[in-house]
Amino acid sequence: MEQKYHVLVVEDDKEIREGVEIYLRNQGYEVFQAANGAEGLKIIEREEIHLAIVDIMMPVMDGVTMLMKLRSKEYEFPVIMLSAKSEEVDKIMGLNMGADDYVTKPFTPLELLARVNSHLRRYSKYLSVKEDGNQDHIYTIGGLELNEDTVEVSVDGEPVKLTPMEFKIVQLLIKNPGRVFSADEIYERIWNEKAVNTDTIMVHVRNIREKIEIDPRNPKYLKVVWGVGYKIDRQ
Repeated sequence: MEQKYHVLVVEDDKEIREGVEIYLRNQGYEVFQAANGAEGLKIIEREEIHLAIVDIMMPVMDGVTMLMKLRSKEYEFPVIMLSAKSEEVDKIMGLNMGADDYVTKPFTPLELLARVNSHLRRYSKYLSVKEDGNQDHIYTIGGLELNEDTVEVSVDGEPVKLTPMEFKIVQLLIKNPGRVFSADEIYERIWNEKAVNTDTIMVHVRNIREKIEIDPRNPKYLKVVWGVGYKIDRQ
């Protein structure tokens, strides 16, 4: 029997929250609702959550603060942020704190569902790789090492904590050393769908650099080919 995924919707607008729940339940997901970040964190502590949809602007605890707290507690499930167009700075801050994607209000239910389905497909593959490690698949470039079976990355022997999305990007690049991937191509390879919101890739790349590079401004591993894309060079 196929696993029933649990989706948490954290949104202070009751109509939006309940509307999203209806569409998600029709897709077969089990849905939990919270009106602010503090309520959302309580649900995460007592329920197994596979994906969260989190509004940025909320009373009591906003979405970015909630995201920061759940990532600090090592929860790895994907988080989709909901933002108004006026919240551009908060949106980028959310991606920097470990959000996987964002949807701008007003959004269509189909757009949100497509993102939810896509992230859950990717997350389920990530979990299956993490749980099933029979044979080592280790890729090494200089001091950078990625182990597909343990879903771990290290630099000069020191473990590096990457989000599932960041892991997927490093995995794609390290398995194809020297090859340049455009932001569109990285998006399409990881999501398995036509590229939208490729500026999220730029933010994820910046976050990866902060974690794996001694000097992110002069990267040793993850390099930009201006006007083309990104690559990890053979050393």
